[in-house]
Amino acid sequence: MPEEFNQATDNPPREIVAAVDLGSNSFHMIVAQLDDGHMRITDRLREMVRLGEGLGEDKSLAPEVAERALACLERFGQRLRAFPAGSVRAVGTNTLRQLRPDTGFVERAEAALGHPIDVIAGREEARLIYLGVAHGLAAGSERRLVVDIGGGSTEIIVGQGFSPRLRESLHMGCVSLSRKYFSDGRIAAKSMQKAELAGALEVRPIRELFRRTGWRKAVGSSGTIRSIAAVVNAEGWCDDGISAESLTRLSRALVEAEKTSNITLKGLTEERKPVFAGGVAVLRSVFDALGIEHMQVSDYALREGVIYEMMGRHQHEDVRERTVATLCRQFQIDPVHGRRVQATALVVYRQLATPWALNDPDHPLMLSWAARLHEIGVMVAHSQYQKHGAYLLRNADLAGFSRQEQMVLAALVLGHRRKFPVQEFAALPKAEQACARRLCVILRLAALLHRGRSAANKPSPTLLADGERLALSFPDDWLARHPLTQLELEQEAERLASAGILLTFS
Repeated sequence: MPEEFNQATDNPPREIVAAVDLGSNSFHMIVAQLDDGHMRITDRLREMVRLGEGLGEDKSLAPEVAERALACLERFGQRLRAFPAGSVRAVGTNTLRQLRPDTGFVERAEAALGHPIDVIAGREEARLIYLGVAHGLAAGSERRLVVDIGGGSTEIIVGQGFSPRLRESLHMGCVSLSRKYFSDGRIAAKSMQKAELAGALEVRPIRELFRRTGWRKAVGSSGTIRSIAAVVNAEGWCDDGISAESLTRLSRALVEAEKTSNITLKGLTEERKPVFAGGVAVLRSVFDALGIEHMQVSDYALREGVIYEMMGRHQHEDVRERTVATLCRQFQIDPVHGRRVQATALVVYRQLATPWALNDPDHPLMLSWAARLHEIGVMVAHSQYQKHGAYLLRNADLAGFSRQEQMVLAALVLGHRRKFPVQEFAALPKAEQACARRLCVILRLAALLHRGRSAANKPSPTLLADGERLALSFPDDWLARHPLTQLELEQEAERLASAGILLTFS
């Protein structure tokens, strides 16, 4: 093992980062060294967990599959335990997206791994996949089609350079189709045909949209596509990548084998066999729908994209900032007012960060973004606009944000005025509840002080916190000269009291 990964090392160098991909079929971990904008992968781990096999109709996870996954994460955690906060990013995909939050699996998984897990939306997964694949390809200006087949979803992206232009996530994967059409291990011609038709139905709504993009080169990523390429290459059906003809021959060979246990294809591992037919059916449906004749295969995918995303954040090129700026333009949010509220919120934050244990680097970022977006719902309707804003942020496709981050952002916007939404914060992941609740109090105070939307400078109040007690002090006689603000603070104190927070002011 390289010296920098020795478990005796208490503090790995900060330029060492890791990405963990919790897929529906396999769990992957890569460790990389960042050097002047370049990534050098130094360690890889992969385990075939088949998380998607344990997903029940009630969106719970079978106990034996959960234990299998947690055991894998414990092993990954042994490698990552000494890594400092922020140097590891773990992302969960299709199965974790579908899993009911009340199962508590994500919290148990985080404890096993020793680091937070971000559950990401399908289109965010597609963006990160494209980012990884684009960095793994030779530089070029041609428009590329990227296909990634996971255990429970298939991501299809068209992009140019490092920028994805069109991205979709489809509800089909090698595990889900194998479970539905080849669950008994039999690979009949009729079952293969049904599986491919099911895949075609999933692609159909986006087929013409992707065909019209004028892509020039098709690239496949993920273990399923690499396995297919390994087989067609080993069998001599295609010398490089995957051709449409070689994929047809592969499908016929699987039907001729009749059973999963009878498959003797060169280049196919034993652990891949149970979900291989489903993966082939997915890829054939994509080839046919999008008119692909040949597909190049990439060694880079989601996890590498996560590393490059981390590099961007370290270099202050956070895609989340671009997303917020785009939302502000699209929903015509008053930028001057948003910046005023943001500035005041950050002044308050700096006074309360230590006593309220708001020490995560993302806390001031989330507070800033919520301040700039707190009026996003006005575009829908002014009445109860905080509810409209929360709905938009909870359900929109926000590039760069995990599902948990979107939930926190939505809760902050919902709670910035009127009744304090106690239940909204109780529904957040347990690790986020206390801090998000306190960030919301800060945002409420900042928004209240700018309720009049005046350009005149507001005084910077002094705040002291002792647990859930918050004391707010203004310069002498300022409140007496501003009776409306005093009345609003009295009302705010009543609203916060219902949430267990005691606000005093003078």
